[in-house]
Amino acid sequence: MNDLTLLVSRIFLVALFLASGLGMMAAPSGVAGYMGSMGVPMPGISVWIVILWKLIASIMVLIGFRTRLGALALALFCVVAPLLAHLNFADQNEMTQFFKDFAIAGGFLALSVAGAGAYSLDARRS
Repeated sequence: MNDLTLLVSRIFLVALFLASGLGMMAAPSGVAGYMGSMGVPMPGISVWIVILWKLIASIMVLIGFRTRLGALALALFCVVAPLLAHLNFADQNEMTQFFKDFAIAGGFLALSVAGAGAYSLDARRS
């Protein structure tokens, strides 16, 4: 049952990042403009780094290939992103987004410790 739970956890955790990464690919210039308005350096390049980061790390976690590394990469993203984009605590939505990102980071950190479980490429490699 633990292996099935780890699989479902992996799917639930990465669904948001896959959808977001694919959505960003559909309109990278708009996302780059938003990133630029937040003061992100070189937004035209940064947007593609973020897209690749989200998609590659999400796929790694989803299929269970080097899951611990992918989970750590997404945990890092979930800590850095709110520190750049969700610091207006006077806005209840911004505060919620800030803590949501940290909660998701906690899920990825737990996954980085637990590993992918039996239903993964990591398990087949070992």
